[in-house]
Amino acid sequence: MSNLLDLLRDASGLLAEKLLPNDCFVCGHRAGPGLVCTTCLDALPHQLPSCPVCAIPVDGGLICGRCQRQAPAFDATFAALSYVFPVDRLVRALKYRHRLAVSGFFAQALQPLSPPEGEVVIVPMPLHFNRLRQRGFNQAAEIARPLARAWELPLELDGVCRVRDTAAQASLPWTERRVNMRGAFRCDVSFRGKTVVVIDDVMTTGATLDELARTLKSHGAARVENRVVARTPLPV
Repeated sequence: MSNLLDLLRDASGLLAEKLLPNDCFVCGHRAGPGLVCTTCLDALPHQLPSCPVCAIPVDGGLICGRCQRQAPAFDATFAALSYVFPVDRLVRALKYRHRLAVSGFFAQALQPLSPPEGEVVIVPMPLHFNRLRQRGFNQAAEIARPLARAWELPLELDGVCRVRDTAAQASLPWTERRVNMRGAFRCDVSFRGKTVVVIDDVMTTGATLDELARTLKSHGAARVENRVVARTPLPV
């Protein structure tokens, strides 16, 4: 039944796009069936050569000094875009203005960052129940749904949850963010021997992804890789 509903939702979205062409979300000119016109799409800030572990921009794409000194619990991170204009505007529109069409656009941006081979499962970054109730949806899950279908991979939506309603990471100094996330997640399923691909919208310091990876590995995950829509240029 869920697969049928997904297909119907996709079909209705395609019909709406054909009947009601969009204006470009960035420049306001006619974009055709897409969310962003071709000109603005070509100008999006794609991620620079980056550390293969945390995806922070690094000359030559080598492992950065921070990951060499203190490796995070996750094994790799790949970001599609850099978190600058207009990507920041698109992210805010999805999270705070409920522009759910942006989630499909982000899923398309992530699709080329294909997952590794082997036994792989996708896990979207969980939201705490209080924040989910306020927002009405989990933006990471909305990005992960079409991505899992495109990659033909299982999607785990219920087995991993956020049990601590922590202070917003953006409100904390960088040095306090890792402490803020300790014990934030609970896992009720086994990932024994599997590679888990975590989907999220924005990565800043990586403290939240680090704590989630720690939880996943404590429940058997052999490897944890992140696929994020956007990476901040520098930790903040």
